[in-house]
Amino acid sequence: MKMDRKNIKNRINKLVKDFYKVPVTRNRKLLPISDLPYGHEEVNSAINALLNGWISQGKNVEHFESKFSKKIGMKFGVATNSGSSSNLVALSALKSIYGLKDGDQVIVPASTFATVSMPVIQVGLTPVYVDINRETLNIDTEELQKAINDKTRILMPVHTLGLPCDMKKIMEIAKKNNLLVFEDCCEAHGASIDKKMVGSWGDVSAFSFFVAHNMTTGEGGMILTDDEDIYLKCQSIREFGRIKTKKAPKSIYYSDEVLKDYDRRYVFSDLGYNLRMTDICAGLGIEQTKKLDDMNKIRLRNANYLRKNFINYYSKFFEVQIADDNYVHSYYTFSFTLKEGCSFNRKMLSLHLESKGIETRPMMAGTLPDQPGLRNCNGIIVGDLKNSRYVRDNTLFVGVHPLLDIQDMDYVLEEMNDFLSRNK
Repeated sequence: MKMDRKNIKNRINKLVKDFYKVPVTRNRKLLPISDLPYGHEEVNSAINALLNGWISQGKNVEHFESKFSKKIGMKFGVATNSGSSSNLVALSALKSIYGLKDGDQVIVPASTFATVSMPVIQVGLTPVYVDINRETLNIDTEELQKAINDKTRILMPVHTLGLPCDMKKIMEIAKKNNLLVFEDCCEAHGASIDKKMVGSWGDVSAFSFFVAHNMTTGEGGMILTDDEDIYLKCQSIREFGRIKTKKAPKSIYYSDEVLKDYDRRYVFSDLGYNLRMTDICAGLGIEQTKKLDDMNKIRLRNANYLRKNFINYYSKFFEVQIADDNYVHSYYTFSFTLKEGCSFNRKMLSLHLESKGIETRPMMAGTLPDQPGLRNCNGIIVGDLKNSRYVRDNTLFVGVHPLLDIQDMDYVLEEMNDFLSRNK
């Protein structure tokens, strides 16, 4: 065989494929929250990006943006290096386009991850924390309505652990009050309401492709929108603030009174960042997008199996997320909340499960305004945040990712039974 680069690349790709044919023996008594659902397709896509000689933002990123935005049902996608960066870029874009002033308010759930409210503060806006609904763990729409005032500009619902928020109600509230809607979908890839995907309801949305999420690029994120102005502004802010136009220029030269006939690739129209995705990560994302539906089916199967058992046998001790029949939950993880009056606490249960190899997590960042780094920022608290603080102290979740099966779920239930039999 002629040893040219094409043939060598094909041999490398075949070796990777053969590598993934070899079965992996795993310890069934070690159940992590997440695991890499990669195959040879993802690895070869990343390798080929390296071998093709362009590893920064390039054609793979463009392909991934197009593929994922179509998957969710949106016109435009802007890939970034993380979900947190997507939030930062999108909020910066909204502030710029709509002329928002420092101190204008963004309503967020009090119980969610820290990089929901941190970017709000970083761009000069003010987070307004409202309580969650204990049944859904999502933002309470009644509390949300109470928080609206003449400084409110953006509603920022978060689809917690993959369960869609009440987007019909939120969009109704937004329309009535002339507010922007920014969906944080970082944990909700593939979730939907009435077959309409989360991330396609609001003016703009953000996804994360962190290693633990329903699909992953290792690190990475994506902004989605149907608004071309938001799209172009996000493109610019993501990439140093480079000038972006609706129509491609006939020449690379830019002219104004100051920069006469200057190379427009080096004209910066916005205060921007460098938050681009690499073609290596995008290669992973392209293949993961193809597999998302199948991976989510396994998550749903595993989660429903646990859910059925929790409702039938553990309802005395725990609450689980409640979803309407027309909602598709993407189950980033399976969560359960201890009821009042239990003879045990979350720490006791967590330590037991962890000692048996079952990894657990509390409710992410807990209650955001209680976090040390956010206590003294300019956030506004509405109400007593009773539910958020209860969930912070009493909620756990376990993994239901695609590399787990029903036998693994039975092991979780076996250890739950063992713990409850000794702690009633």
